[in-house]
Amino acid sequence: MTKEKRPMKKSAGNILTQILLIVLAALFLFPFVWMLCTSLKTEAGIADYKQLLPWPVSFRAFEKGWKGGKFLIYIWNTVKIAGLCVIGTVCSCSLVAFGFAKFQSRLKNVLFLVLLATMMVPQTVTLIPMYIMYSKFHWLNTIYPLVLPAFFGTSTFNIFLLRQFFAGLPNDLAEAAKIDGCSWFGIFTRIYLPNCKPALLVVVINQLVFCWNDYMAPLIYLGRPAKFTIALGLNAFKGESGSTMDIGPIMAMAVVTILPLLILYLCFQKYFVEGVAASGIKG
Repeated sequence: MTKEKRPMKKSAGNILTQILLIVLAALFLFPFVWMLCTSLKTEAGIADYKQLLPWPVSFRAFEKGWKGGKFLIYIWNTVKIAGLCVIGTVCSCSLVAFGFAKFQSRLKNVLFLVLLATMMVPQTVTLIPMYIMYSKFHWLNTIYPLVLPAFFGTSTFNIFLLRQFFAGLPNDLAEAAKIDGCSWFGIFTRIYLPNCKPALLVVVINQLVFCWNDYMAPLIYLGRPAKFTIALGLNAFKGESGSTMDIGPIMAMAVVTILPLLILYLCFQKYFVEGVAASGIKG
């Protein structure tokens, strides 16, 4: 193959790759675009299945949906639970990951394998025992079953992610700090933790998205509407709407629930990709 044909073949391959990526992006974005367009349609526009774009544009679905449900309460409950879970996950998982990455022990590898093995256990296996335990503690209809596990390092994936990042940082930093009389906790908080901000941001985003979209755990432990999260509240609002053909308010509230996460990801996309790439390469 001549040198002139190689760049042409490479360019053709890049063009095909870009076209494939654009098609896949359009397929993934179509449900969100359809939901947004439906939320901006009039009631007559929703009934007309031939009308794809919202014209005339109407915000009556957002007004009707916001007034029809207690979404301000649902959002506050979700923000409170997600915020506490993020704090607990970052604190507990970073400590466990730092121990696995920098401490020396004969059983360290065995314990790490046991930790990874817990990822293979389905959540449904522990569902009934945990429900019975929380019911005996009288913690049903409270946020304790949703928040407390995060403070005990129950997120195995986040521990693995942070452990990979900590393992990639040089041990000379800890040795120099110990010579200066710094404790292990000081080494962790003052030296290693500030150097793993990209990985911590990945953990924060992962945990926040999981808690924001979590439906199963709140459904099991929260029975009062005043305690509902945004996922339960949206489902309850759908049930209250009944079999009406006007799905505009439901789509509008779905857009409201997705919008914060979308803005968060768009703002921190660069750091998110850097954190995943760094933690995957090092270690």
